[in-house]
Amino acid sequence: MQILDRVKRPSHLGPAIEENWLRLDGARVRYLRAGSGPPVLLVHGLLGYSFSWRFTVPALATQSTVYAIDMLGTGFSDRPTGQDCSLKASAARLLRFMDGVSIATCDLLGTSHGGAVAMVAAALAPGRIRRLALADPVNPWSARGRILTAFLSHPMVAPLFLGLAPRVRLLDQFYLRRMFGDPRRIPSDSLEGYRRPLGVPGCFNYGMGVARSWNRDLRDLEMMLPGIAHIPTLLLWGSRDTAVDPASATRLQQNFKNCRLIMFDGVGHLPYEEVPEEFNSAVAEFLAPNPGLS
Repeated sequence: MQILDRVKRPSHLGPAIEENWLRLDGARVRYLRAGSGPPVLLVHGLLGYSFSWRFTVPALATQSTVYAIDMLGTGFSDRPTGQDCSLKASAARLLRFMDGVSIATCDLLGTSHGGAVAMVAAALAPGRIRRLALADPVNPWSARGRILTAFLSHPMVAPLFLGLAPRVRLLDQFYLRRMFGDPRRIPSDSLEGYRRPLGVPGCFNYGMGVARSWNRDLRDLEMMLPGIAHIPTLLLWGSRDTAVDPASATRLQQNFKNCRLIMFDGVGHLPYEEVPEEFNSAVAEFLAPNPGLS
């Protein structure tokens, strides 16, 4: 693994944020780096990329060294052919990314599918993950997504979806509105920001790969949870989340010995975009440097 290059202060990212690339498994992985202090690694959701954390990175960078990755196959990272997109494979790549940027231990902040990846990464290497902050994480007790992923991954449906989805501009607008409890709170840059990587060939292959192993992955995750029960955990959820059932939050919380749940009233699946100040404040307080975790 090799860090390929570094560009400081891309105009659309704001000051004090570096845009970097790491060669991982023979492909280029893009990530952002900002701040100083104990490392915290941010893992985006299924159709997101590091852009999802544009309000969170500056807030956490005042107390931490923040890494926001474009998972391999997403954002502006490479899209390897035939990539294994199961939770275990994605989590293992995340740990190899940590090796590549010389992170021995860190805190993990993951959202949606990235929250599930974060939990599995912690299960694979519990000694390397100090704390978990999980925003609306995919989990075994939310039935939402099971039928849709099975449908989209069907051999007759998948090629049709892959051919049409990049061309239908209304789909991403409709999907984005569903992610917010109040569409009036959608940031003005969200739609165009999420559309930006859609011009990269193979932009939906990662999602289809995830869908193929979705139900098996959730069974694996449930079996792994006892191995991370000791890790201090913060759950953050929107009460109007249409992607991951808010009712599953309490059931997931019960799997941890030291876990706090914050439910944002009237908020959807993306609290870090819909109510960023409240979200960032809660995460920053939870991840505040602790001498016992250094």
